[in-house]
Amino acid sequence: MTEAGRDIPALVRSQFRSALPAKLGIALSGGGDSMALMHLLHDCFGSGEVQLFAATVDHGLRPGSADEAAAAGAAAARLGIPHEVLHWADRPQDGNLQAQARAARYELLCGWARQHGIPVLALGHTADDQAETVLMRMARASGVTGLSGMAARRTHKGVTLLRPLLDVTRSELRRYLEARGVDWAEDPSNEDTRFERVRVRKALEHLAPLGLTPEVLASVARNMSKAREALDWYVFLAARDLAHVQAGAVVLCQRKFRTLPVEISHRLLVRAVQWVSGAAYPPRRVPMEKAVQAARNGSSATLAGCHLVSTAKQVWVCREYNAVNGVTALPGQLWDGRWKIFGGDAKGCEVRALGRQGLAQCPDWRATGVPGPVLEGTPAVWRGARLAAAPAAGLANGWSAETAGSEEEFFASLLSH
Repeated sequence: MTEAGRDIPALVRSQFRSALPAKLGIALSGGGDSMALMHLLHDCFGSGEVQLFAATVDHGLRPGSADEAAAAGAAAARLGIPHEVLHWADRPQDGNLQAQARAARYELLCGWARQHGIPVLALGHTADDQAETVLMRMARASGVTGLSGMAARRTHKGVTLLRPLLDVTRSELRRYLEARGVDWAEDPSNEDTRFERVRVRKALEHLAPLGLTPEVLASVARNMSKAREALDWYVFLAARDLAHVQAGAVVLCQRKFRTLPVEISHRLLVRAVQWVSGAAYPPRRVPMEKAVQAARNGSSATLAGCHLVSTAKQVWVCREYNAVNGVTALPGQLWDGRWKIFGGDAKGCEVRALGRQGLAQCPDWRATGVPGPVLEGTPAVWRGARLAAAPAAGLANGWSAETAGSEEEFFASLLSH
């Protein structure tokens, strides 16, 4: 129990719902939050009910990081938890260092989890982290989704990421560790005010007397998360009524789309763009708002590698040709991360975008009922400079093309964020 009387291990255990994974991974940095997470999970499952594994990412960005990773491994070993150090081999590029390091961390950790058959990876984000996230997103004038903060549970490349400490403050975790005599490392970058999150963390100290505490802001995130879930449900119902998938594009009834509440139409179009482009994150709000307006007005737009094509009655959200021009694959391989094309004589063939010149070689493309600009971004079989087949454009020649994700998977994606 903490000084405040909360049973933190019981709170953590409750985050796993009814089904416990056979294996559970722990993202262990060696800092106070992740160290507390590891000990709490050991308290909850140390009897062997769940196999625990831990991994530490060494970004190699500062002296001493290897020693800290080794210390984290030693702490895991004292609890009998297998541990592995993951190294960031790629050096950071120009730009946002923290964002690059975060993306690399998720890639390495999820790759490690998949390799070891670990379905769930626990992360040590706290109520303080959630509060900082909410404030940063407020500064960007974020909507409901942004202000709902970090999700308690989401899936990344086949691994469930679980944040069981989002309702627990950093100070509670420090008291928990101190009561057990557990040491932890402090990352010096947590005091580097060049980073936005550090500046926001310091600003929170001044906001607390006004009642804007980490607990309050984390509660705001929970409330906004509930609102987001409700909106997502109505987006799903709207999509069922007015959308379908054809030729790899999401097709919307323009009349019904125009009558949707603005927030619902915005969210539906965002999800359509993400599904077609395969992007992990939504487009920025301003260009997205312009795209929604274009779709409502019956005009066209391009954004995030997608093309919005308006016809008399429909809006097609498809791949922009320029985004896939130059993307190649062998027949049978995944093209553009979402198409497979197979059949026929594959010798000397490769898959490339159809394009305008290829479309001109498809005499029956209009019979497909798909607009030309949509077909230009679909895969075709090329033998050198000669078009061999374009199944989506009515020139099959013994070949077939299909998307990796079905229409039902698009609808399901509307509820899975």
